[in-house]
Amino acid sequence: MSRQKHGLTILILIGLWLGGSSAWALPPPDGEVQAWASRPLATPPSPAQATPTPAVRLYLPLILKAWPAPPAGQPPQIAGCTVFPADNVWNVPVDSLPLDPDSGAYIAAIGAQATMHADFGSGEWEGGPIGIPYITVPGSQPRVDIAFDYDDESDPGPYPIPPDAPIEGGPSSDGDRHILVLDREACVLYELYYAWPQPDGSWQAGSGAIFDLSSHALRPDGWTSADAAGLPILPGLVRYEEVVAGEIRHAIRFTAPRTRQAHVWPARHDASSLGGTQYPPMGQRFRLKADFDISGFSTEVQVILQALKKYGLILADNGSPWFISGVPDERWDNDLLHELHQVPGSAFEAVDESSLMIDPNSGQARRP
Repeated sequence: MSRQKHGLTILILIGLWLGGSSAWALPPPDGEVQAWASRPLATPPSPAQATPTPAVRLYLPLILKAWPAPPAGQPPQIAGCTVFPADNVWNVPVDSLPLDPDSGAYIAAIGAQATMHADFGSGEWEGGPIGIPYITVPGSQPRVDIAFDYDDESDPGPYPIPPDAPIEGGPSSDGDRHILVLDREACVLYELYYAWPQPDGSWQAGSGAIFDLSSHALRPDGWTSADAAGLPILPGLVRYEEVVAGEIRHAIRFTAPRTRQAHVWPARHDASSLGGTQYPPMGQRFRLKADFDISGFSTEVQVILQALKKYGLILADNGSPWFISGVPDERWDNDLLHELHQVPGSAFEAVDESSLMIDPNSGQARRP
């Protein structure tokens, strides 16, 4: 029996044994974003603790083993859309790349003793979902006008933003208020920063960017996006479905409290007035050290840590140290995500990914 059929058989049998428990329903995910506005530097209180269904706690490791992993070499997918080609810089491993000569200084500037934090989870914090939500829409979704505060660095609308699009932090948030919308038929991603609905159905936003997920195109150099580094947000988010599948096949977005007034490929924008070379530039790639022992972590957290070893992190915004970004989902177990607090900044290292660059204006990358 194939691994996929075997995995599905196990899931069906467990579902029947549990009496059709709703714990196995897989609702469509939501997700959220973050832009150049700095997040609070103090670690916020622990997210509200959702009480996982006992069956989920008991059988999730089994599902992780049985669930069919994506075929080797395939890029990540969302709603049937490939999230950039397999040879895009987001999807290329960095575990064999050389160290950046300023690695030690960067780690110290971000915080060698600060610990990693999952900036996503289940439940709510301060009245909004924990993480960066997203929504998918059909190609027929009506387009609406967007008025941008930074229109000289924003892709003009209209954008296919539904009236009930999830907003980062919730409708009443006064934070970054990102909106991420994926046209699942055209496979085009629309992202907004600091988005506010208007009475006439239009939106007011700080900035906006449009990304063709089949393309390697980068934004014009010097342009922001909905994120400080001028990069897309959705491709760098941790999603529950990936963890259940047993492998994350892309770099993960993260924040640092102080960055340099500089950016490196593939980033296009920076958001700092600091010139010291001890501060990392936007777009800097990091990875979890190969010899960091992950065997004592839960199966689900090991999936995230293994991705950090293979694909690493991309510095995308100013914010709290070592905060990695993900999609809010009621299926996350916040207790397990808190295991990431055991990973110190000293367990990371900066890598030099310049050898991957083929064209400074393209995200296409050489394979290491």
